[in-house]
Amino acid sequence: MKSNIVLIGMPAVGKSTVGVILAKILGYRFIDTDIVIQEKENRLLRDIIASEGVDGFIETENRIISTLKAEKAVIATGGSVVYGRKAMKHLSEIGTVIYLKLDYSKLKYRLGNIRNRGVVIRKGQRLSDLYNERCPLYESYADIIVDENGRNIEKTVEQILENIHSV
Repeated sequence: MKSNIVLIGMPAVGKSTVGVILAKILGYRFIDTDIVIQEKENRLLRDIIASEGVDGFIETENRIISTLKAEKAVIATGGSVVYGRKAMKHLSEIGTVIYLKLDYSKLKYRLGNIRNRGVVIRKGQRLSDLYNERCPLYESYADIIVDENGRNIEKTVEQILENIHSV
């Protein structure tokens, strides 16, 4: 097992919630890359997106995450991290990448208003378009895929622990 666990997936799949619990169980640090970006840029994600646009935000995210230093950490990423090749290459090198997968209908229910969450979505793009665009990227980068459908947080954490101990 690599020294870090990296959680990827759509917004609202529970990467941060699952990540905090996983970090406590394993005795690891917890890192939320959205917060890292906000701290480095000294502004909120939605403000970065508003001023730099989607492509500018993706560039910023890619630059910051590709130099992230972590050891024995659970890293919860923003949903758009898979657009950054350098960031994903770096995360794959320093950790086991786990894709938290959720059906579109459940995701839509959980997500609510995506504009308030700082979700990276292009003008005119629907959530279903974003879902269909990103899912193949998540799958391509994942070392492990955990299907969250029919699982609560505890069951998702159990599944991750089973999977990482068998890698």
